[in-house]
Amino acid sequence: MTAQPTLVLGATGKTGRRVAALLEQRGVPVRAASRSVGTPFDWTDPSTWAPALRGARAAYVSFFPDLAVPGAPEAVGALAALAVREGLERLVLLSGRGEEEAQRAEERVRTAGVPTTVVRSAWFAQNFSEAFLSDPVNAGAVALPVGDVREPFVDADDLAAVAVAALTEDGHAGEVYDCTGPEAITFAEAVAAIATARDQSITYTLVGLDTWTAELRAAGLDDDTVGLLSYLFGEVLDGRNTATGDGVQRALGRPPRTFAEYARDAAAAGAWTHA
Repeated sequence: MTAQPTLVLGATGKTGRRVAALLEQRGVPVRAASRSVGTPFDWTDPSTWAPALRGARAAYVSFFPDLAVPGAPEAVGALAALAVREGLERLVLLSGRGEEEAQRAEERVRTAGVPTTVVRSAWFAQNFSEAFLSDPVNAGAVALPVGDVREPFVDADDLAAVAVAALTEDGHAGEVYDCTGPEAITFAEAVAAIATARDQSITYTLVGLDTWTAELRAAGLDDDTVGLLSYLFGEVLDGRNTATGDGVQRALGRPPRTFAEYARDAAAAGAWTHA
């Protein structure tokens, strides 16, 4: 008899593809689901939800684009209720730190009836190499509307390892893992660490939020994405998330990776193509 698969939502994303890869390394059957590849799944199309869940043992749930957007708590709550009806044994929810909407989503999933582990994430270090900050880093000039606020950036590899532990091991149900790096640094310090790892000068400039969002629109970003980034930089990055969390240590029994370690390994792997 074939073992039931573990469903990974957002399997092409920064965390989802890492979760899927780690599960496969453990010999766990994976059902990779996304809008573009693998099993069809789209948060805006509920008709895709039940077929993706059906027959799965567990699921890694990451909401696109972010739990902060309107309607996200209701959507993940509805998915969790459907997971109950489909007989899933456990859920792991990727959540965000310091976001009221994310905490509402957590509550809806936890009360749905499936044993759930919440993985609250700090800002991904990989936002500098696999997302919207990669091009400015490559260009040698990063401009953002954030000054002295410190953020304990978390390595997405650590986050994926926590999620996989919760999906495959006993003892994690009901836990809320606050996952961060071991220290909080400013965005300017993060850019300096990348510059050191690359042996390349990168400037960091503080700009106003309105100026920055206007530049994002001029670059072709859609209004929803600009609105989300404006919320994250204009409200969430106010110092509320500066404290480090112990989620990686508690879940894995080891300390989280430092930002400098991430930058060194990313540079060595060719994450930034221009010198």
